[in-house]
Amino acid sequence: MPDRYRREEKGAHPPYAHDAYGSTLKRAPRQPLIRVDHTLSEITGPRFGREVIRPSDIDLTHFNHGEAIGERIIVAGRILDEEGRPIPETLIEIWQANAAGRYAHPNDQHPAPLDPHFFGGGRVMTDSQGVYRFTTIKPGAYPWRNHHNAWRPAHIHFSLFGPSFATRLITQMYFPGDPLLALDPIFNSIPDAKARERLVAWFDIETTVPEHALGYQFDMILRGRGATPMLPEEHPQ
Repeated sequence: MPDRYRREEKGAHPPYAHDAYGSTLKRAPRQPLIRVDHTLSEITGPRFGREVIRPSDIDLTHFNHGEAIGERIIVAGRILDEEGRPIPETLIEIWQANAAGRYAHPNDQHPAPLDPHFFGGGRVMTDSQGVYRFTTIKPGAYPWRNHHNAWRPAHIHFSLFGPSFATRLITQMYFPGDPLLALDPIFNSIPDAKARERLVAWFDIETTVPEHALGYQFDMILRGRGATPMLPEEHPQ
């Protein structure tokens, strides 16, 4: 029989307030949290099916009748529970900066070029084995004014929807060998070093498509001692 629910180890997720990550000090709760019981609508829906996925959602390299500029990559992986069982038919939303490190968002005024053929958002569903896969452009690093000479490492945001809005989880995927990881307050807001490493994808030659795109694997575990750390949603600076 499966083990009883194994809680995440201490330090696997970031605290609400992290001194080095300035905006958390403004939005972190200052009073003890109050438990609010979920209503029926919050625990029963909405359910998303494959009908919400368009071809352009799983290939972010083509938008507005053109091809995006940058290094093409394929990101694939599995969504698993704490026992390693696949989580099928899970909606994953993706958003990211373009190859120059700029979001297609009015709040992002970083003076890097916008790409008219890169929107930076997509969606994909896991299959019966919990597997997902999408094609995109490797995002660039960008300044974010948290501190002097602050730059965010290249990363992709993931939002996972369970059976209801109350089960939505958000995290970020980073790239191996990025020198900015050691300097990034968001990445390092997770106290446990092994948990931080679970946010770093790994290069995979089997996922790589010859003469087309490099491949990366990034599995997400939803809870338990091997859980993927969940990070707050980050808005463009």
